[in-house]
Amino acid sequence: MQPQKCADEHSGLDKVTFKHMKKIIFTLAAIAMMTTACTNKEQTTGIDLNNLDTTVVAQNDFYQFACGGWMANNPLTPEYSRFGSFDKLGLQNLEQVNGLIQELAAKRHVNGSVAQKIGDMYNLAMDTARRDAEGIAPVQKILDEIEGIGTRAELSKALGESMDYQLWAMYVDADAMNSSMNILNEYQAGFSLGEKEYYLDEDEQTKKIRDAYVAYVEKLFGLFGFENAADKAQTVLRLETRLAKAAYSNVELRDPQANYNKMSVDELQQLVPQVDWKIYFEAAGIHNLDSLSIGQIPHLQEAGRMLDEEPLEDLKTLFAWQVIDDAASYLTTEIYMASFDFYGRVLSGREEPSPLWKRAVGIVNGTLGEAVGQMYVKKYFPEENKERMLALVKNLQKALGIRIENLAWMSRETKDKALEKLNAMTIKIGYPDEWRDYSQLDINPEDTYFANLQRAAKFEKDYSLSFLGKPVDKKKWYMTPQTVNAYYNPSSNEICFPAGILQYPFFDMNADDAFNYGAIGVVIGHEMTHGFDDQGCQFDKDGNMVNWWTAEDKAAFDARTKVMEEAFNKIEVAPGVHANGAFTLGENIADHGGLQVSFLAFTLNEEAKPEAERLQTRDGFTPQQRFFLAYANVWAGNIRPEEILNRTKSDPHSLGRWRVNGALPQIGAWYEAWNVTEESPMYIAPENRVSIW
Repeated sequence: MQPQKCADEHSGLDKVTFKHMKKIIFTLAAIAMMTTACTNKEQTTGIDLNNLDTTVVAQNDFYQFACGGWMANNPLTPEYSRFGSFDKLGLQNLEQVNGLIQELAAKRHVNGSVAQKIGDMYNLAMDTARRDAEGIAPVQKILDEIEGIGTRAELSKALGESMDYQLWAMYVDADAMNSSMNILNEYQAGFSLGEKEYYLDEDEQTKKIRDAYVAYVEKLFGLFGFENAADKAQTVLRLETRLAKAAYSNVELRDPQANYNKMSVDELQQLVPQVDWKIYFEAAGIHNLDSLSIGQIPHLQEAGRMLDEEPLEDLKTLFAWQVIDDAASYLTTEIYMASFDFYGRVLSGREEPSPLWKRAVGIVNGTLGEAVGQMYVKKYFPEENKERMLALVKNLQKALGIRIENLAWMSRETKDKALEKLNAMTIKIGYPDEWRDYSQLDINPEDTYFANLQRAAKFEKDYSLSFLGKPVDKKKWYMTPQTVNAYYNPSSNEICFPAGILQYPFFDMNADDAFNYGAIGVVIGHEMTHGFDDQGCQFDKDGNMVNWWTAEDKAAFDARTKVMEEAFNKIEVAPGVHANGAFTLGENIADHGGLQVSFLAFTLNEEAKPEAERLQTRDGFTPQQRFFLAYANVWAGNIRPEEILNRTKSDPHSLGRWRVNGALPQIGAWYEAWNVTEESPMYIAPENRVSIW
């Protein structure tokens, strides 16, 4: 089970990620008052009035009212397909990290030191002139190896050895049924567009994207010197479509039970006999394997049949495509721009690539992330921020416990289990207690950029495999400290808030409680609620996929989540295009729970204050109103039409506008704070509102 990256997904700079580096990857007085102001500074509201659009009636379009000024003041630049509060903070962090890295890159360091590796990796990423001179030579050896595959019998070994082409992916993670131990997991792969709908949907926009994809494949094959590039592009589309047809949809991938199929290697051999799995695992460096979990059985079986049924030359064409597509961002400027033209312009609507320095920082973060994070927190993350966050998390944890206790639809038996899980949650704030060791990663400036990235991918693969068959490392982090995001991991029942997100507009040491509870407080509640969303609720307090519900309570829960699903299905995100309520269900449940839990914690916190302070209007708004303004400002952003369609297919989070206008009409406290009546177009009758946690 992958960790839930919950608050938001970063916008990404370009298609420059390492697929092998990814973790193929949910009593009232007891709440103490948390004062978020520094003792030596005057407390502020944290609300920037310039973010507002006061020409709009708040009760008619709260997102536009709260965020319209921000949107006008932060127009999309050619670099971005979406730019919001997350991205703005991410840019600030990127600039800070770039400053730290540039200091190292400008000097010589002891060979093998972390400083040498960071500096040289950055300089390699910045050296486009060298890459232009090298051409496609850095990947030629891999392409020659593919061309040298002479028989089907060699495919098992070739696929096992390769980090560059694959029909499925393997990764190490906690066993969903025995969360204290790591197990090898299999996951569907092999189609470059990522979402099966891009291959199968017949609407006009999707067909245009497919046509553009084929043109892109043909162009890249041509740039790499292949003959019959047009025929090869059609072969790639045909084979990827075959894989996509057998793949699970994003909705099906959200079912933990359906994506866990533990079996022995002998059982796998019977399931997919076209692969010699013992040869495959030995070639992959996986020894003495007794069992593993297959994620998507129909896809893996179809991949096996392809290895038998498809012409060997066609399979080699697909493998060559995967190599050149993944390498495109690390070779010549011409090849890079061809890749950007499709993945950036066509898929996302971007007009220009990110500046080279941003891409370089992204690569260093991807290869030496915790080493960079160690420098980052030393300079930019005061220890008192961590202490304040821990206090706030504890307040939210208590508030969620109160809400669980007060659920009228849940039995005592299930409540006790839910409270056990809540109280067992591990909380990670800022940065890990133990930093990762990069001593075995060799970054050699004499080698090509691509060769160094290959070694980095091999380093990540070996690191992942080093955990196989061993107890789960509970101290391991799945995000770097400089990341602007947060997550809940169901297999370890932990919530994590990296230092990168603990800044304005999420967290402000000088702002009052209304702001911090409305912003980072809701993010905290969001992550906690992931432990009890439609996926997280299938895991117990220890992270095992074990049912802890009575049948009646689970039926009541499912009925309530169905209301949420149907509410978002009705949202039209673009003309004729609706949100996918089933795909975004977990994130929408978490937003709903985060709002409910954080507002309760805020209310209890306010009750401990003198009445005059509790009712004080500041900047023209009550504390309760400022809570919801702070929440909305977290999701302020602009987005291109192409990216709306792309994210509706690919992102389990609702679009920013609907994380406000879709979420708040389900929250009773919002109606009271803003005096929302039946005349409002956002009004939902109480009996029709979502009510879960």
